[in-house]
Amino acid sequence: MMNSNSDIPDSKIKKSVMLSGIEAGNTAICSVGNEGNDLFYRGYNICDLAQHCEFEEVAYLLLYEKLPNKHELGRYKSKLKSMRDLPPSLKTILETMPASAHPMDVLRTGVSALGILFPEKNISIEQTRELADRLLACMSSILLYWYQYTHYDGQRINLMTEDDSIGGHFLHLLHGQSPSKLWVDAMHISLILYAEHEFNASTFTARVIAGTESDFYSAITGGIGALRGIKHGGANEVALEIQQRYSDADEAELDIKYRVANKEIIIGFGHPVYTIGDPRNEIIKDVAQRLSIDVNDMKIFNIASRLETIMREIKGIFPNLDWYSAVSYHMMQIPTAMFTPLFAISRTTGWTAHIIEQRLDKKIIRPTAHYIGPQQREFLSIDRRD
Repeated sequence: MMNSNSDIPDSKIKKSVMLSGIEAGNTAICSVGNEGNDLFYRGYNICDLAQHCEFEEVAYLLLYEKLPNKHELGRYKSKLKSMRDLPPSLKTILETMPASAHPMDVLRTGVSALGILFPEKNISIEQTRELADRLLACMSSILLYWYQYTHYDGQRINLMTEDDSIGGHFLHLLHGQSPSKLWVDAMHISLILYAEHEFNASTFTARVIAGTESDFYSAITGGIGALRGIKHGGANEVALEIQQRYSDADEAELDIKYRVANKEIIIGFGHPVYTIGDPRNEIIKDVAQRLSIDVNDMKIFNIASRLETIMREIKGIFPNLDWYSAVSYHMMQIPTAMFTPLFAISRTTGWTAHIIEQRLDKKIIRPTAHYIGPQQREFLSIDRRD
């Protein structure tokens, strides 16, 4: 039997694994899945970081290669607070975007515009970190300035809130008031868990772009583009859509069994790296439960929890970070389309660390392909072709 797209027998065609399991480079930033279900940022266990740190501490760790002391953290947070406002020209751009735009497209365009307004002057580590700090500080401003202006009759909001955290700033701009400590703490944990994950699709995209010696903003916008897909960052949006299909956990159980029996892939479960469980899952599950209890609404959490049990029983697979992140964000009244942009804000720290590392490596990433097309053909002039 021949393949329809070539003259090569199907038996000779290698299965496409798309670099799965292939070591594509060296990194000192993140270690994933070495013992089946572990995750470390620069040698620190993710459980310790999520339990004891604010997101800004982890951002500092990834960007500056050390955990900050109290003085360094205070100075860093003050710096980020001072960089939250947007230049008038960027606000004008955001005002012209339709309300129907996906927030990831808005974020991508906003970051690209910043690349014109504050271009990278050199590829030094210091310059890269400075640009990354600005992005971390103002990505929430980009999203919420556009959102409030286009969804609320041209409302121009004040972007310089007194909240001293990126997560708190995001929630304040979204809801128009300072969030509770529970919500701020939940955002710290969520952003920490999303901050870095080795050579995932978006990070690898950013490294490929950085390896060509392109500019910082191109690498970040490339990462945003890769993250947008439902097989990567967009999975948290789909996870909530699944959970909201059902009126209760019993209905969810019956339907999901039917879907699995019909070979349907359930977004939010399984992971290409972890073998026995996602170490981030229990952390974010606890956050989702506490947020649900706080607002006295356990419906979505109970559905998510029941489906976790059923998927383990019938498929032997586990939920990944996106499954209960969707519940957590929903309990904080965050629009579903904002889930992936929050992921992008957090992952900008990891992307930047990898951009710096790839630049120091001074290598271009250029893998080879297994060719499955036709073999050498005789060329025929146009009047001899059928």
